[in-house]
Amino acid sequence: MARKKIIAGNWKMNMTPSQAVKLVETLKPLVVNDEVDVVFCVPAIDIIPVLEAAKGTNIQVGAENMYFEEKGAFTGEIAPAMLEEVGVKYVVLGHSERRQYFAETSETVNKKMLKAFEHGITPIMCCGESLEQREQGITMDWIRQQVKVGFQNVTADQAKTAVIAYEPIWAIGTGKTATTEQAQEVCAGIRQCIAEIYDEATAAEIRIQYGGSVNAKTAPDLFAQADIDGGLVGGASLKEEFGQIVNYK
Repeated sequence: MARKKIIAGNWKMNMTPSQAVKLVETLKPLVVNDEVDVVFCVPAIDIIPVLEAAKGTNIQVGAENMYFEEKGAFTGEIAPAMLEEVGVKYVVLGHSERRQYFAETSETVNKKMLKAFEHGITPIMCCGESLEQREQGITMDWIRQQVKVGFQNVTADQAKTAVIAYEPIWAIGTGKTATTEQAQEVCAGIRQCIAEIYDEATAAEIRIQYGGSVNAKTAPDLFAQADIDGGLVGGASLKEEFGQIVNYK
């Protein structure tokens, strides 16, 4: 069975609620493609207006983060049940910006992964290396560690439904894109790692995205690779270009 591509926009800290609704209205007709899953991962304050604006379309809505406790004295955090109740289907976990600026670790990402599955929310777990790590030749060691810790105590059935986003940190927002060969090589390595943790069947089902300056020009080649099942798109997801990325043929 061929894996269905998943193309997700990560809006990061952009778009006020009114701007968000306007962007959805612009993109709605451009992102129609039933052959792929289209996800808008938006800031927390935009989730409800975006869900409303996207009603009746092929757009699914994701959050950019969530906490690993059910509720309580965690000022400023968002509980998984809050996301579940409004109809959020995906959550981005462990983005390199969260790891870099907000002290997230693979251990906290793992706790969030387990909580997301409990609430029927599909995690998009991010992993990736810095330029320094790539130059040191430890790319796969680093990413394998992120994947192995991130998926600790996740069952094979849960893992099959998860999404992993490989984003080389040196290619995020820099305009640099990993070559198609580099991206495919790492995504194949991630699939191999999942096969080692679980089995070949689980590895064959899990979807692995590439992220890092994906645009309309690079998308067709990237998405044609055997182990790349779509993209996590940053800057270009805020423009009409996102429609071309979604319809990459």
